[in-house]
Amino acid sequence: MEYVYAALLLNATEKEINEENVTAILSAAGVDVDDARVKALIASLEDVDIEEAIATAAVAAAPAAAPVAAEEEEAEEEEEEDEEEEAEEAAAAGLGALFG
Repeated sequence: MEYVYAALLLNATEKEINEENVTAILSAAGVDVDDARVKALIASLEDVDIEEAIATAAVAAAPAAAPVAAEEEEAEEEEEEDEEEEAEEAAAAGLGALFG
């Protein structure tokens, strides 16, 4: 994963993504660099437009987040209902003690 992060960092700083730059970033981060993995990364990114790939990934991830938010909201509503019921029961118990 560190190798991909190095490539993304180079892309963000508008530096050339090459073996030398990726190796320099990984070394600076204290990673034991595997030259074969660096070469494989550079080869796999040869014809990739990173900005386009990021935009495509962001669009694909957005709809997946919507159901999670709806589930969380539903859980919060149920929790609020439970708290209201408990408060009503406690109030009823208090009234029962008055007339008990």
